[in-house]
Amino acid sequence: MGSKKVLVTGGAGFIGSHLVDRLIADGHQVTVLDNFSTSKPANLAQHKGNSNLKVVETDVANFEKIIPHFKNQEMVFHMAALADIVPSIVNPQGYFWSNVQGTMTVVEAARLSGVKRFLYTASTSCYGIPPKGYFPSPETTPISPQYPYAFTKYIGEQTALHWGQVYKLPVVSLRLFNVYGPRARTTGTYGAVFGVFLAQKLAGKPYTVVGDGNQKRDFTYVSDVVDAFIAAAHSDVQGEIFNVGTGNPQSVNRLAELLGGEKVHIPRRPGEPDCTWADISKIQKMIGWEPKVSFEEGVEKTLQYIDYWKDAPVWTPEKIEKATEDWFKYLVKD
Repeated sequence: MGSKKVLVTGGAGFIGSHLVDRLIADGHQVTVLDNFSTSKPANLAQHKGNSNLKVVETDVANFEKIIPHFKNQEMVFHMAALADIVPSIVNPQGYFWSNVQGTMTVVEAARLSGVKRFLYTASTSCYGIPPKGYFPSPETTPISPQYPYAFTKYIGEQTALHWGQVYKLPVVSLRLFNVYGPRARTTGTYGAVFGVFLAQKLAGKPYTVVGDGNQKRDFTYVSDVVDAFIAAAHSDVQGEIFNVGTGNPQSVNRLAELLGGEKVHIPRRPGEPDCTWADISKIQKMIGWEPKVSFEEGVEKTLQYIDYWKDAPVWTPEKIEKATEDWFKYLVKD
């Protein structure tokens, strides 16, 4: 495929910036919309002076501000969102503004501009704690979001798919499982475990392992996720939801072992699954995507960029306890 005009919301974020790297390498003209609330301009510094990249600082929920940048865009990747569990409990209005209103304005701008492909970044947190019989979890797993972040991302997904149904916007939604790699977010307490652990490793602090650490997550390396987005964008499939994971979950203890260092255990929270485990047979069959990077290889690759986390906040058990007080205030009842 030749050069295309592509718009990426949240393109200065963790996954978004890796996607932009790939799009630029493939010769596309890329416009990034980002308000830098949870992302870093430095994530795109490697493209400084490249005429194929335009970065616009704006809030994607502001329709009048973003609509001019959709003109003549052929593909849109909607990555912009507020993430993390505890902040969504504390600030549900902010999450609805960003993840629901933001998605509606983006899909509407895409519709009015005649975009040919629309990729939505969904979250498998919509599955909540999957019931018995749903491990590994297919796309048909019952929806059971446990907190506003998960709920707003699911509403965003349904909004995008509804625009596809009613207005024929060619939408594909990718539900991502536990993405990690260089530039992983440094904010959050429990949520972005790689960012938390790597900042702790650099500071010589023990890893804050939730519970006994035997819980498993379907950790998926960021380059595999980017490959999935590119494959979905270049396919003819539309109106579909796909899981993006490895189908090979790893324990948090295994992560700590690979990183090397001491551990300290902190309490678990209600509403978190013992395991996330992707059934990826649908995307394998319909698009032909396969994960390529093993967990061991991915951790090694991530450690090569550990200096990225040198200025990240270091979460201690005391800080985590304080940060999660609101969670327990809202969810734990006598």
